[in-house]
Amino acid sequence: MSNAKKPLVVITGAAGSIGRSLASEIGRDYTVVGLDLECGGTDFSCIEFDITSDDSVELALGKLRDRHGGAIASVVHLAAYFDFTGEDSPLYREVNEKGTKRLLGALQDFKVAQFVYSSTMLVHAPGSPGELIDEDSAIRPGWAYPKSKARTEEIILKNRGKIPVVMARLAGLYDEKTAVPTLSHQIARIYERDLKSHLFAGDQQAGQAFIHRNDMMDLLHRIIDRRAKLPQECVLLAGERQVMNYAALQDRIGKEVHGAEEWATFNVPQSVAKAAAWAEEHAEPVIPDDFDYGEKPFIRSFMVDMASDHYALDISRAEKLLDWHPEHGIEEGIPTLVASLKADPYGWYKANGITPPHWLQEADEVVDDPQRMRERHESQYQREHAQHLWTQWVNLGFAIWLITSPALLGYSSGLMTVSDIASGCLLLAFSFAALSPAFGWARWISAAIGCWVMSAPLIFWAPEATAYLNGMLVGALVTGFSVLAPPVTGVSALANRTGPDIPPGWNYSPSSWLQRLPVIILALVGLFASRYMAAYQLEYIDAVWEPFFGSAIAGKNGTEAIITSSVSKAWPVPDAGIGALTYMLEILVGIAGASNRWRTMPWLVVLFGLMIVPLGAVSIYFIVIQPILIGTYCTLCLIAAAAMLVQIPYSLDELIACGQFLWRKKQEGRPVLKIFFVGGTDEGQRRDRDDFRQSPSAIIGEMLAGGMSLPWNLALTILIGAGLMLTPLLFEASDGLAFANHIAGALILTVTVTALAEVARAARFLTVVIGGLLVLLPFAIEVTAAQMVAEIMIGIALMALNLRSGPIRNKYAGWDRFIL
Repeated sequence: MSNAKKPLVVITGAAGSIGRSLASEIGRDYTVVGLDLECGGTDFSCIEFDITSDDSVELALGKLRDRHGGAIASVVHLAAYFDFTGEDSPLYREVNEKGTKRLLGALQDFKVAQFVYSSTMLVHAPGSPGELIDEDSAIRPGWAYPKSKARTEEIILKNRGKIPVVMARLAGLYDEKTAVPTLSHQIARIYERDLKSHLFAGDQQAGQAFIHRNDMMDLLHRIIDRRAKLPQECVLLAGERQVMNYAALQDRIGKEVHGAEEWATFNVPQSVAKAAAWAEEHAEPVIPDDFDYGEKPFIRSFMVDMASDHYALDISRAEKLLDWHPEHGIEEGIPTLVASLKADPYGWYKANGITPPHWLQEADEVVDDPQRMRERHESQYQREHAQHLWTQWVNLGFAIWLITSPALLGYSSGLMTVSDIASGCLLLAFSFAALSPAFGWARWISAAIGCWVMSAPLIFWAPEATAYLNGMLVGALVTGFSVLAPPVTGVSALANRTGPDIPPGWNYSPSSWLQRLPVIILALVGLFASRYMAAYQLEYIDAVWEPFFGSAIAGKNGTEAIITSSVSKAWPVPDAGIGALTYMLEILVGIAGASNRWRTMPWLVVLFGLMIVPLGAVSIYFIVIQPILIGTYCTLCLIAAAAMLVQIPYSLDELIACGQFLWRKKQEGRPVLKIFFVGGTDEGQRRDRDDFRQSPSAIIGEMLAGGMSLPWNLALTILIGAGLMLTPLLFEASDGLAFANHIAGALILTVTVTALAEVARAARFLTVVIGGLLVLLPFAIEVTAAQMVAEIMIGIALMALNLRSGPIRNKYAGWDRFIL
């Protein structure tokens, strides 16, 4: 048949995916003319028009008449406004309702044999599992989009004139690569192992019908072909007869994506789900337009109300009138959809209009096969999980230990009894859940329980030493077995499988074991000292060792006086116990992660730094106030504070590397907040050696000197600071001068020890300022001539010593310019 003799079919929304598919389907039998706002991408005749404008519609149909005459076999009306926000946009009325009325009005001057409206099955009230919906079922749409479709159907019936109409109420569309948003997002959630992929707020036995694109094209083709035989007002429901419920869909997707025979899905109360969805929808990102690229979440609170909606269709009318039978099924379609996702993950996300996760966007740029990378990551995770499953069995044993501890150890505290039993029960549940690789997040909850077990004896002032020791040891072991053993949970596939150990522009890894080991050793020193003092504060022991300092309080040495002073008692819990807990957490966090954790676990690096740097400053503050407020010193406090202080320079380079990494990601337009929690890739070198496959002297040398150096000028500054700090004990001086020197010495020590880190070498200039203040100090308070000379000489010496930076052995990329 020549083009001149082919009946004319007009498709609105023709430039869209469905419009182009329909044009291809019917092009051999009909002359196809498209109408759309923009006609780009069409390979058939198309006229641009704006359905919201009377003039534009009249002009477009005038062109149509001029080119093809006034007879139209069928108008297939696909053009519509749609979104998944649930909000009642004005565009629903302007485009769908008024636009359709405007189009029908303009078509009255044509000889139109048929007007086909692409509607949705969602205009009907949902049924229940086991029930079928037919064309006569109640009309009760649940949200803005189907409500607009239902109103448009009414408008069509009132304004059709003599034009026969067909309302094609279609099920959810899918094909080999794309699917209706509810299904495509469900697949994406499971692919990403999103926590929400395991949660559902409705009846898992409910489901919704789907229709394959090819079956939909066949349906529309048959509607057009049989236009003369159909009723003047015809309504047709179209979809697959077999409906997979939500649970079955979850399992099938989980099996195809991850090989999981059963995808664990838990019901949550609708009230909780709605509140969470509302909060997520209305939350402002911490970093605007960064976290999730500023995109609102897909699941909205209105969807929760419809989670149990069931749409199974009676399609007997379409089968009878059109002799149409769906040839595809969603159960067979899921493997094809998932295969398409795995073949080209980035392209699949784009085709379905879903923002790819940040790791996938970056992986698409840095690796040839993102799916292969992901599969290797999953394989490694499964293998390491199986190899270290014993850690969760050990935690199950600790759970029973905690439950029985109050009775076996003879607790006299009701609060401690309740705490240990409750913690044991919770640990039992979450350790059991962590036996499954699908519930890696349960390990972090187990770790949190371990932290609570360590804290409870301090919070409740446990009367028995056994309760304190039990809580500290068991809590630490539970935390360690939960998250320190492989596999590392929460690190993205991209961060795990790609990227360097050494930051770009650096010549060593600040996260290597030999960089962290000094911090762990120093934390052990602080732990032993703090735990010993906490035992005295909790009255487990009657005295504390103190070799040097006495006190004005009868029967108490310097250490005892300080840790029972009003300063210590101002805390609601034993302050030495807080120190012990902090040191223990430092040890655990110091062990966690690999030599690339500066980019794979930024949140952990920052937590590590927060426990060391600010708490180191707090420790120095307490040392400063001891002789001023209490009149003595505490040897163990000095040891613990020194251990905390020396940790600062050892931790700064890792913080700098992590900060540089996050800044680079921000400059690249990556979602920094997400990368902060799940890590990312970077450029740089991989280390090809084991830290401990060296001679003992090389290991010790790298431990002491990695990222640090002790120039002679800083060594002398440390000696001067220590001497000033002990001025009240070493020299006779007025209270004002002694206390001023004591404070200055403490500040000098803090600043200079920090400046031992090459990345913080510029901090020494603060000592120059302190030296200048010491030069001026004798002129502000009453001192002897000898004291004046000594103060001025010390101040000048400090300024002179700290003008020199000393050797800088390493490279720190862009941070080098701050090392003065």
